[in-house]
Amino acid sequence: MMLNQSGFLFFFAIFLLLPTSLSIPIKQSAFSNCGYQSCPKEDPTKINVHLVSHTHDDVGWLKTVDEYFYGDRNEIQNAGVQYILDSVVEELIKDPSRRFIYVETSYFWRWWTSRNKDVQDKVRGLVASGQLEFIGGGWCMNDEAGNHYVDTIDQMTLGFRFLNDTFGPCAVPRVGWQIDPFGHARETTSLFAQMGFDGLFFGRLDYQDKNQREKTNTMEFVWNASANIGIDGQLFTGVLPNGYNPPTGFCFDIFCSDEPFKDNPILKGYNVDKKVDAFLSIVKNQAEKYTTNHLIMTMGSDFQYQNAHTWFLNLDKLIKYVNERQSVGSNVNVFYSTPSCYLLALNQANKTWTVKTDDFFPYASDPHAYWTGYFTSRPALKYYIKYTSNILQMAKQLSATARLDPENEQNLEPLKRYQGDAQHHDAVSGTSKQAVADDYAQSLDSGVNSAMLAINVAYNKILPKAAGTLSPQQYLCKYLNVSYCQTSETNGQFVVTIYNPLGHSYSHKIRIPVTSSAYTVTTDDGKVIDSQLVPVPQQVINNPEHKGNAKNDLVFSAWLPALGHATYFVQKSNQLQKGMSRRQRVEWTEDVTIDNGLVKVTVDGKTGLLNRVDDLLTNQTFNVKQNFYYYVGMNGENDEFNDRASGAYIFRPNGTNANPIAEGPVQTLLVTGLIVNEIHQTFGDYVSQVIRIYQNSSFVELEFQVGPININDSFGKEVISRFETDFDTQSLFYTDSNGREILERKRDFRPTWKVNITEPVAGNYYPVNSRIFIKDEKKNSQLTVLTDRSQGGASLSDGNLELMVHRRLLYDDAFGVGEALNESGVDDKGLIIRGKHRILLTSIAAGAPSYRVHALPLAFSPVVTLAPLNTTIQDYCNKFNTKYSGLNIELPVNVHLLTLEPWKNETLLLRFEHYFEKTDDPDGLSKPVTFNIKKLFKAFDIVAADETTLGGNVWLKDLNRLQWDTVENNSIARQKPQRRPHNVIGSDLDVTLEPMQIRTFIVKVTPAVL
Repeated sequence: MMLNQSGFLFFFAIFLLLPTSLSIPIKQSAFSNCGYQSCPKEDPTKINVHLVSHTHDDVGWLKTVDEYFYGDRNEIQNAGVQYILDSVVEELIKDPSRRFIYVETSYFWRWWTSRNKDVQDKVRGLVASGQLEFIGGGWCMNDEAGNHYVDTIDQMTLGFRFLNDTFGPCAVPRVGWQIDPFGHARETTSLFAQMGFDGLFFGRLDYQDKNQREKTNTMEFVWNASANIGIDGQLFTGVLPNGYNPPTGFCFDIFCSDEPFKDNPILKGYNVDKKVDAFLSIVKNQAEKYTTNHLIMTMGSDFQYQNAHTWFLNLDKLIKYVNERQSVGSNVNVFYSTPSCYLLALNQANKTWTVKTDDFFPYASDPHAYWTGYFTSRPALKYYIKYTSNILQMAKQLSATARLDPENEQNLEPLKRYQGDAQHHDAVSGTSKQAVADDYAQSLDSGVNSAMLAINVAYNKILPKAAGTLSPQQYLCKYLNVSYCQTSETNGQFVVTIYNPLGHSYSHKIRIPVTSSAYTVTTDDGKVIDSQLVPVPQQVINNPEHKGNAKNDLVFSAWLPALGHATYFVQKSNQLQKGMSRRQRVEWTEDVTIDNGLVKVTVDGKTGLLNRVDDLLTNQTFNVKQNFYYYVGMNGENDEFNDRASGAYIFRPNGTNANPIAEGPVQTLLVTGLIVNEIHQTFGDYVSQVIRIYQNSSFVELEFQVGPININDSFGKEVISRFETDFDTQSLFYTDSNGREILERKRDFRPTWKVNITEPVAGNYYPVNSRIFIKDEKKNSQLTVLTDRSQGGASLSDGNLELMVHRRLLYDDAFGVGEALNESGVDDKGLIIRGKHRILLTSIAAGAPSYRVHALPLAFSPVVTLAPLNTTIQDYCNKFNTKYSGLNIELPVNVHLLTLEPWKNETLLLRFEHYFEKTDDPDGLSKPVTFNIKKLFKAFDIVAADETTLGGNVWLKDLNRLQWDTVENNSIARQKPQRRPHNVIGSDLDVTLEPMQIRTFIVKVTPAVL
């Protein structure tokens, strides 16, 4: 371990990614007074207590983001972030020994841009001295259950870039600070490690897990957060002793009722001795649960420090009077500190640490409070956040390939910020008040409208074949999920432009709502292709959000170029529709089947339920049934554990049995045609589903509509889709972590402690971001279900799995939101949601390659835009590029272009990922892959590439993370940082990726030479 003369480990030599150059380094002396170099002096002979002054500022929860910032609507919650930052800055300036950390860059950006240069200069000085330190550094403190990994990376990158550009290297975060999310994902921690963090601290973990860790002194450990990338995914992790609150009796905020220090013996109420004694007792108790002579205490909580003087005045006294006890033998030393300084002290303690390899889901705070309901809460918002993420990826890619000027690039910023806000742990989680959830959605819509300005400018550069030609305005169909699109319904002929954000070409089925009885679909070479008019289910037509007159969806196959667009022309026809669907109402007699030559689906003729799927290529039969059920949500007043209600956070069913939605046989309608075969099912008043198989597709798609959930019986309900097989699954099932690596789950089991499951249903639910599966080793069979948004899932008995798709509850669960999760929908009768599951039935060996390839275009979906066709097809094709790929050569099948976006000064931010795990396909797609990027893109050549950490804020070649000794398999190992290859630096520009590796580059480009 390299030590400098003052005994402190030098933090890594950061090369700040300056806006003026691609690779100008910042000298160590430029930040010698901040970071680890600014840490207070400890006393190795004493217990050193690190007081961390902080505020936890939710980026929306009970009030909207801007209401919190301004301090508006204080009748809801007295909180104003601008006053917190004003007050903290004033107090820090008074005393250079004081320290404060700040986390939520979304708020800091709002505050910074509204303050004058004098204030900004003072704050720069505080950052440079280490008094004000940024921890976490993302746009928000993101959720860890409902987030897709690309959104976590994006929001962290957005925060990092603002901090880098504003303050330089002293603002580079060293520590993750996830103090409030309701459970912790392994993949999120792996991403933090790849961002260069040295450690992570969090506040919430299962109460049984915490009890065990306190007894065994394992509150701090090394988390091996990836089964694939080794030390790059490893992060030292600590559980905070009091969540993120002060110790009992030591909250000094203006809204707290704890006694302040009353230290004038002349006045009444002198309490210094009592306060010091109480504090020393707390220190003694906490020291028994941790392993070093360093302790951390969080001094702050939700939206505290609006009057920072009350905090700092009393903390000054606490430090003074506790340290004075050293003169009479006390071994406690107290000082202002930060999580980074505490982490450094642990690193220098020469301890060995235990290792964790699983995650921290599900989280329970008491025997009847399993925080697994929020995995599904507000399913419409969860879907919309994922949808707008796709728009953002498209806008960034098009802005880069079209080489937009900075002014037009600015149209991306609102959606970046709003998408960043939406990753907050009370946003995508679905745990805010209804008015706040509405504000998230409205903000995202505003951001999409702004991004569409950039998209249209980009298309206006890409589409025209001749200079001076204006391309037609592109319009999003924002309501395709309810089969409504104004452009397609009000124009007799229109152009369909489909953008593919993936680095691979593939065939995709397009569905567009239309009003006429016959249409033709024509390609850019004048060929009329097969299409099909498919009836929109009556339940969807009756949906109050279905605003148009479309009774059919026009369905056709589109071939999508890699990282580019394809164009198709739709025109009303006076002739009989060649691809009109055939409809047949099914009688309750014989089984009903549909097939496409690859798979065959059978629905039981007596029940109307799916009961079998056949793989026609392998002649393998899978006995799989699917049905909808509901759990009755527990009503309760939350006066005690046993009276806990099911709510926005908590899933607590009233009993262990789920009730079928359908009271009798399910009504079915058979729809067949050239492109797709469907079985429409009606389960009851508020649940319907379409089972469909597309031409040349190996998956079975289930598109369901649920709602408004019936609450006329005064009971809330939680609706699930359950799959039943004859698999012997040995209590095991598998879920993804934030859309990437897979974790094994075992019913009624936790890998690191002996768990007592007191809620047998909720206690076995896990977050499912993109996929869940079960398998039978003897049958060599696997059932995988892909989701279109984050949901809660479980396998409550062998051979079965279930996903919760919607929930509507009548009681609050008393964890702060203050209202029941009773979404009223657009007509105040209850929210209706429409979603999709795709099921894959395969052999075990084929399972992972199949779900990897199928999940990618579901997560990074193509974006369809429409434009009225005001000329002939031939004239349009003469004027515009109707088919375009942004790549000269497609990426390897196992490589995903994760990020392509404008950066600064003729540079772009690029991320590539190998999206297979090393065990997915060991002899094939899981192998390392090498490709060249110099002339990968058509619009530009890459002339230089420098690799950065995942967040794009530190040059990877200068990263030197802290090292830790670990105890694993009864052996002690010094974990040395693994150096990734830097073979892209040079003239060859080859990139090699190992399984699950993400590599990030800032590249300098020049226009491609044609």
